Amino acid sequence: MSGCEKPSRGWGYCAPSPVLLLSLLTAAPLGLLGEETRQVSLKVISNWPDFSQNLLHIQAVGTNSTLHYVWSSLGPPAALLVATNTPNSTLSVNWSLLLSSDPDGGLMVLPKESIQFSSALVFTRLFEFDSTNMSDAASRPPGKSYPPYSLANFSWNNITDSLDPATLSATFRGHPGHDPTGAFANGSLTFRVQAFSTSGRPVQPPRLLHSADTCQLEVALAGVSPRGNRSLFGLEVATLGPGPGCPSMQELHSIDDEYAPAVFQLDQLLWGSLPSGFMQWRPVAFSQKQGSRESAMPCQSSPLYPNLAYLLPQSPVVRAFFKTQNNFCAFNLTFGASTGPGYWDQHYLSWSMLLGVGTPPVDALSPLILGIMAVALGAPALMLLAGGLFLLLGHKRYSEYQSIN
Repeated sequence: MSGCEKPSRGWGYCAPSPVLLLSLLTAAPLGLLGEETRQVSLKVISNWPDFSQNLLHIQAVGTNSTLHYVWSSLGPPAALLVATNTPNSTLSVNWSLLLSSDPDGGLMVLPKESIQFSSALVFTRLFEFDSTNMSDAASRPPGKSYPPYSLANFSWNNITDSLDPATLSATFRGHPGHDPTGAFANGSLTFRVQAFSTSGRPVQPPRLLHSADTCQLEVALAGVSPRGNRSLFGLEVATLGPGPGCPSMQELHSIDDEYAPAVFQLDQLLWGSLPSGFMQWRPVAFSQKQGSRESAMPCQSSPLYPNLAYLLPQSPVVRAFFKTQNNFCAFNLTFGASTGPGYWDQHYLSWSMLLGVGTPPVDALSPLILGIMAVALGAPALMLLAGGLFLLLGHKRYSEYQSIN
């Protein structure tokens, strides 16, 4: 039910059909069709007196709906997204239950009957590969694999210290609790979370178009000593949604790269229920803080595969909300290629994504591209018009001559 043209030489265009758009409009509750603006607040919920155990609660209130984002560093880093059809829904946290061996009910969004959609992301492992002798950038795996870092064993900062109400952002900064090689002695892995009260796009690439129904995550690895001369890094992401199956992964292609030079693709993960949630990113990472075309690295994603809960590090927040539900699916992201640029340039890597609910933001064609198309299509039309006028006037002039006989 989508209008999709097959990409030609890496280019193509994928757009929802009118039937799909109509079904989205008729199936989604009015309050979740999308809000132009929301009243956004950030709050750190701590387990007093142990302030190292805390949650970041982002609440985005619209006219008829509320979005709750709960970002957690209890266990592996995780994000919980809950959408309700009332502006009065609230988050309830019971720390005694949440930290127990059976956290069911330790975290709830009330009233329960107002919940229209819920999903979760869990960032479980940080991979590292040695790509020294790898010539094929698309090979799987992209090099010799080192033992992965389990993010469930990381220690994280007190999120309160990085809370910035002005930019609606906060940063989780972590390093392994046990680091025998000292790889993280001068470095860290960070998860910077930012919410938005209206639509727009950041200044820094890849400049993803966001709306008030989205939240952005920037993952950065900085100052960590690699275990190889040309190490590539990757991230394992597990998902959990309302349905029994895995979400679908889509690739959207465009001819416009104004906001992300040389990147003509947009990837997104869509949960099946309506109104659906989504995860969206451009397949590009950067090896410098000031992202640019020169520091752009490819970001490759693996297909989704089912994964049983007991095979993944457990997130208390996800277990508390979803209870016995364990239909996890996972996929891997790999940043960079053996040909460079790479993490080894400046010991830096960053990648961004959006998490939201409703219809994912889609870039319109930029004024520059529209201008080029107008010239490309208008010039032949003007030439045809001029040719037609010339032939018409020439024929008229010829018809004015009288025959000699």
